[in-house]
Amino acid sequence: MTLTTADLVDRAQNGRVDEIDPAARPKRRTFTAAEKHAHLDAYDALAKGSEKRGAYLRREGLYSSHLAEWRKQRDRAGTTPPAGRVKRTAEQVELDRLRRRNARLEAELERTKLALEITGKAHALLELISESADTEPRSTK
Repeated sequence: MTLTTADLVDRAQNGRVDEIDPAARPKRRTFTAAEKHAHLDAYDALAKGSEKRGAYLRREGLYSSHLAEWRKQRDRAGTTPPAGRVKRTAEQVELDRLRRRNARLEAELERTKLALEITGKAHALLELISESADTEPRSTK
């Protein structure tokens, strides 16, 4: 796309940036199912590891990722497509929320039990030290 001096002056004076040639914008290519199958068949007919495969992709303007995706689509064609995101009912949402809350509370309970166990052992140790300190004779120096 070439701009003339008049185009540049017009843009500078008006402050507009209009597209001069809308056809200059690239368009995303789309392929029909028949075209995809034809490309897959033609590519698969070439020997594996041969340079002809790469040449075919370059000539047709394709990427190997196109073919990989098209193979997946072809393989899934016999099966039912994934349903995608299924809308959950209010009960399912509530049940999930309660399960998460229950798991969090159970973890908190385990931490509390462990803390009480440690506190009890520390208390027993301090009592033992206290009793032994009372029964030992003090040295007089």
